[in-house]
Amino acid sequence: MPLRALQRDFQSALMAGSTGINAQLVSTPEAGAARRLDIYVQAYRLRLLDVLEGDYRKLAACVGDTQFQALAGAYISRYPSRHPSLRWLGQYMADFLASTPPWSGQPLLAEMAAFEWAQGEVFDAPDATPLAPAAIAAIPAESWADLRLRAHPALRRLDLTWNVASIWLALDNDTEPPAPRAGDVPSGWLMWRQDLDIHWRSLSVDESWAIDAWCSGARFAELCEGLCEWIDPGQVAAHAAALLKGWISAGLVTALLTD
Repeated sequence: MPLRALQRDFQSALMAGSTGINAQLVSTPEAGAARRLDIYVQAYRLRLLDVLEGDYRKLAACVGDTQFQALAGAYISRYPSRHPSLRWLGQYMADFLASTPPWSGQPLLAEMAAFEWAQGEVFDAPDATPLAPAAIAAIPAESWADLRLRAHPALRRLDLTWNVASIWLALDNDTEPPAPRAGDVPSGWLMWRQDLDIHWRSLSVDESWAIDAWCSGARFAELCEGLCEWIDPGQVAAHAAALLKGWISAGLVTALLTD
């Protein structure tokens, strides 16, 4: 058999359990052909489980080792590795937990997965030079209405119903986590990176909306118009400008653009 075909069949056996390689296997006195192949299959699967546990350490702590092994095994069966890099193996975990019994009956788990995956994305995001706070003073008055912002690649927005952040922080500090608690409605959260440190904070309803609108390409005038749902129209421009100043100070903005 050509080497390329042999490698392809071996990969298919590891990843999908196909039997095309079986005819090329030989037994030895120490182990039969099936056993020899199974050693590689199990080693590959264990490697995938290790990757998922590394990406979702607090999720694993929430459910315990035994249940996490079952959870991760079911995930791998649903979403086998398709990318050359294992960095992306766990990208569907939150969706998997939200839609797959019995874990879908514990919605905290899907939110914890989303929270941990976002941290990885924030850490791995490309570098970009944040806008200097002094840049806001250089904007001509006539340009404010058409002003648009370019977000830092490491910025992420989450909506969380459960007290995931408090639980994550307690587990990270090796302290007793608070009891799971759901809010009446989801609350907005912002996650970003400064240097190599990951930060997050909760958001008011109006700031959550404003960041989403900004990241969708809204102009400053459109931000002000939308914010009138929560802010008095006479104060909305000053409020929007204060939000912008805070975003720039936190390093969330990399450019100010005008038409």
